[in-house]
Amino acid sequence: MTATVSAGPKPLIEGQRNLATRIGVYVFVLLPFAALIAAVPLAWGWGLTWLDVALAVFFFYFSGLGVTVGYHRLFTHGSFKANRPLKIVLAVMGSMAVQSPPITWVADHRRHHAFSDRDGDPHSPWLFGTSPVALAKGFWHAHMGWLFEHSVTNKQRFAPDLLADRDIVRINKLFPLLTGLTLILPALIGGLLTWSWWGAFTAFFWAGLVRVAILHHVTWSTNSICHMIGERPFASRDKAANFWPLAILSFGESWHNLHHADPTCARHGVLKGQIDTSARLIWLFEKFGWATDVRWPTPQRLEKISAK
Repeated sequence: MTATVSAGPKPLIEGQRNLATRIGVYVFVLLPFAALIAAVPLAWGWGLTWLDVALAVFFFYFSGLGVTVGYHRLFTHGSFKANRPLKIVLAVMGSMAVQSPPITWVADHRRHHAFSDRDGDPHSPWLFGTSPVALAKGFWHAHMGWLFEHSVTNKQRFAPDLLADRDIVRINKLFPLLTGLTLILPALIGGLLTWSWWGAFTAFFWAGLVRVAILHHVTWSTNSICHMIGERPFASRDKAANFWPLAILSFGESWHNLHHADPTCARHGVLKGQIDTSARLIWLFEKFGWATDVRWPTPQRLEKISAK
């Protein structure tokens, strides 16, 4: 009989991003951001209609909740179990936020929790020190600078369950197609409803590029702002904090202190007045029977993790 030799813990990094992936990151981070900057003068007097606003809001919620409910609370932390159709739909919705394929996103985020605000965390603002210059550098790194680094989080170590899920693997491979759809669909709808190329262009600009850019910065603000300032009513081993101004735009994700104190909890806004639309959507899924084993907070658990 041959003895089994332990290979030891898997490394954090599995390799480097290839050139096509690096170019894609630059395009889909910087192009929507450039559109956001251009949106200010464009909005003054022409180029924006109520149809553009309605489409932008719809796709913002559609793709944003795909990230917060699907990528984050379901796939990363297992806050609830979803039936197969819901699992697939949430993975597609999250992919249309253009924040990377689901397996990559989950691996990065699990690594973030494993090393939160320490060496190994892919996007902590505290990695360079506490001086004003170090914090400015840390803010940039946590907000979006880390996206331009070439190292790739080891998916075999941090997301083996998703690598074994054939549905998620298929959707992971469809990420380029879903990225195209998230920009083309608003343009198609806008063009058909206005029956004009101009209606297609303005919908593409506002509900496509600008919407993606805003959603990017809301998500990135959770990595940067919510690890720097805010309230910390619960005990966590890092600097995660609640930042209420982002609560609605982030679908409840900015109640970040509770999340790091109890990562598998399906609700992040657990205190009075803390709006958490992601948790409300999970509640609806549970009522319809599409979600089960939801990890709702309990008074006993909240008392246990309260900051003393």
